[in-house]
Amino acid sequence: MTDPTRPAYSGGPAAKVVATPENAVRDITHGARLAVGGFGLNGIPDRLIAALVDTGVGDLEIYSNNCGVDDWGLGLLLNNRQVRRVVASYVGENREFARQYLAGELEVELTPQGTLAEKLRAAGVGVPAFYTPAGVGTPIADGGLPWKYRQDGSVAVASPPKEVREFGGRRYVLEEALPADVALVHAEIGDTEGNLVFAKSAMNFNPLCAMAGTVTIAEVEHLVEPGEIDPVQVHLPGIFVERIVETGPQEKRIEKRTVRDNNHESEQN
Repeated sequence: MTDPTRPAYSGGPAAKVVATPENAVRDITHGARLAVGGFGLNGIPDRLIAALVDTGVGDLEIYSNNCGVDDWGLGLLLNNRQVRRVVASYVGENREFARQYLAGELEVELTPQGTLAEKLRAAGVGVPAFYTPAGVGTPIADGGLPWKYRQDGSVAVASPPKEVREFGGRRYVLEEALPADVALVHAEIGDTEGNLVFAKSAMNFNPLCAMAGTVTIAEVEHLVEPGEIDPVQVHLPGIFVERIVETGPQEKRIEKRTVRDNNHESEQN
């Protein structure tokens, strides 16, 4: 994805700091496999995603827990028809995601959440595949899950069966690692060497996606100098990060708000 003849970083060939999100994603190519951190709308690299929307690059394959909502995060890429395939564990609150999938416009591989996390982690540590009990005895292992529909509602592409073996009297299904060309992640704090600190539950998929990417691009709310982060507090070492851009405080959105009906409660009392 990287053109070696173009300077990708603001500080020279060896520097990781990039001036803007636009510069950070400008050489992501058509058809790239992207591991995108966050969970719902929490800890998502929203500035990098918005910059990627502006590039117009398409035919993307996305690895992420889900695809946000219609007007935010990965939903923007879906709305702009830049995504060909998604590997996720939850369709979530994104109506356009569900519509494209059911209409045969989008290929979707639904994967158990823990399995998805381990597939990303395995890619980061160089493990090509692993066995897990999750999904044994279901279409996850047996095959037949609809990955893509035709416009008439019939199944165009179905999942293949996977290898199942027995260990210690229990059956396990073989799952392959999920390496990505590029990882997009969000962190609260990062230093210019790429060491990252994630805030609270943003620890979810961000470190795993960062490990899975051949090139990892991190947006951070606060950029500091090397040594300002206590090494004990580093959640992801800079060895996994190729580019880093400071984007300032992130807008905090709620994917789905549920509130109690106080009037109904008063009537009951």
